[in-house]
Amino acid sequence: MGEPPRNLQHLLAMLRDASGDDDQLSVREMFDAVGRRSFGPVLLLCGAIVFSPLSGIPGLSSLVAALVLLIALQLLLRRSHFWVPEWLLRRQVGEGAVRRAVAVMLPVARFIDRLVHPRLTFLTGPIWARMVALACTLVALAMPPLEVLPFANTAMGATLTLFGLALITRDGLLVLLGFSICAGGVMLALSLF
Repeated sequence: MGEPPRNLQHLLAMLRDASGDDDQLSVREMFDAVGRRSFGPVLLLCGAIVFSPLSGIPGLSSLVAALVLLIALQLLLRRSHFWVPEWLLRRQVGEGAVRRAVAVMLPVARFIDRLVHPRLTFLTGPIWARMVALACTLVALAMPPLEVLPFANTAMGATLTLFGLALITRDGLLVLLGFSICAGGVMLALSLF
């Protein structure tokens, strides 16, 4: 494993490069590509998956929600390394689907990366990272009910992507945007009950 992703384009390139000769790409291979020690890259990976056209795959959003919930809770408990169960690491996504999603998202990533830079950095410090983890817990709980609406979890993916990018690039404005989208998504999920 090399350096953690610097931005969204770098993350997408890492996922594209993680593709081997197999027809499937496992969660383990994705994690190995972006690293498991830092909350930002893991959130960015989860958000990119759900924000992409892959969110249309039935059950994928709920799988990502379980992963986000598990990791956010570990951050709240101040663990230094993230533990992920083996059954979750073995889950696979079609490699062709990953490559297509990366191709669709690259132009968006280029645009987003031009806008992102360090600002309001106090919103990306340790205390706020825990608030982000709490918000991610709410996002993860909202995602399974939203799966009944096609592509409704795209907003939740955008939230996770914003939070992940914010923590990587120290852009506090993205934290504020993430909280705004999180609130709307959670309200939508609650209205489905």
